[in-house]
Amino acid sequence: MSEEFDALIIGAGQSGPFLAAKLAEAGQKVALIEREHLGGTCVNDGCTPTKTLVASARAAWAVRHAAEFGVSVQGPITVDMRAVKARMNEVVGASVKSLTEWLRSFKSLEIIMGSGSFVSARAVKVGDRVLSAPRIFINTGGSATIPDWPGLDGVPYLTNTSLLELETVPEHLVIAGGGYIALEFAQIYARFGAKVTVIERDTRIASREDEEISDAIRDILAADGVSFLVGATVSSAERTQHGVRLHLRQDGQDTRIEGSHLLVALGRTPNTADLDLPAAGLGTDARGFIPVDDHLLTSVPGIWALGDVNGRGAFTHTSYNDYEIVSDNLLKGGERSIAHRIPVYGLFIDPPLGRIGMSEAEVRKSGRSALLASYPMARVGRARERGETKGLMKVLVDAQSHQILGAAILGIGGDEVIHSLLQLMAAGTPYKTLMETVHIHPTVSELIPTMLAGLEPLR
Repeated sequence: MSEEFDALIIGAGQSGPFLAAKLAEAGQKVALIEREHLGGTCVNDGCTPTKTLVASARAAWAVRHAAEFGVSVQGPITVDMRAVKARMNEVVGASVKSLTEWLRSFKSLEIIMGSGSFVSARAVKVGDRVLSAPRIFINTGGSATIPDWPGLDGVPYLTNTSLLELETVPEHLVIAGGGYIALEFAQIYARFGAKVTVIERDTRIASREDEEISDAIRDILAADGVSFLVGATVSSAERTQHGVRLHLRQDGQDTRIEGSHLLVALGRTPNTADLDLPAAGLGTDARGFIPVDDHLLTSVPGIWALGDVNGRGAFTHTSYNDYEIVSDNLLKGGERSIAHRIPVYGLFIDPPLGRIGMSEAEVRKSGRSALLASYPMARVGRARERGETKGLMKVLVDAQSHQILGAAILGIGGDEVIHSLLQLMAAGTPYKTLMETVHIHPTVSELIPTMLAGLEPLR
């Protein structure tokens, strides 16, 4: 016999808990199934802990550079990783505790710890229990992609999760991958005092970005001591007495690199392997994601997929937006969809990158007529005052409608300032409205109108 619910939610990442609470608040009987920990990647081994580490690394950087600001610091600068980790755990623990207590306050919501797998399109098994409901929501997220390099299974490699358990600063951290997770950790541990080498198979790091943005990111990290091996592929891995050795192929030559620790940061794989999707009549695409329509509904009526597992956004904010869309449509009769969701994300190195909409490469590929402007952070007063002048601002505008197509701000406050352009995009407002608006001095935002005044045709 199965236990009857109004809704089953598999996975407690960013979409799951909020949707569970909203449905329970509406009087529905809900089961929230989670195999490991409430809050998912963001709270436990993603946004919350890593940004806490970014803050500690920033403090280490500030102390080392104090003399440049006329501040004298006596004695050698050291980093106590146990204390850093304890602070991180405290912040994470507080978030998990708050989330748990909030969810448990809903009388019609049951939290079930265990791994859920489909029995049919309307039933899920968790341990010895079989739960059924007319509506099932999948929010199982993703995990680190592990390559099939020969010898890797004999190497004590790290992922974004296990790296957080370190209580000492690595002597030499080798990072396989040049994407966003890799680059954030690269700067963090370089600022903690580790030697850091990033290996990227593409010809440049952060290859999703336009070339000048990618180059500026590299300059920022290089200033902190990060080294790069680009255009390099790993042939095999082996354990050594003091750590790990990677055999590489670069520029047609065989080479190798040794480190005390290896972080594998080569992307994310959706967590679908344990769901037994075929039992529900579901499958995945070539990349392992569960296909959904613009309303997050799968090919099986009554089953939705939200968050990283659906391949329609790989961020905490897109996952949360998935919840908002589904909740509004189900409970308020809305017609919201992800069809016109503007791409928006950040790279949280220091200083950070804020990115929205299309890149220059994407605009060129579209063939549309556009305007382009860029502005170096070295000309921003706030950046000069802070002594952090690396980076740039860049914006692309449709030549006919004068609406923003995309923008990037790499520099102090970039992850916050970018939202002024995002709101302009969302409203469909011509750029001149912002360009002609008076901004506060001295700020980073005040240079956005100056940049927009320099728009020229994209050639």
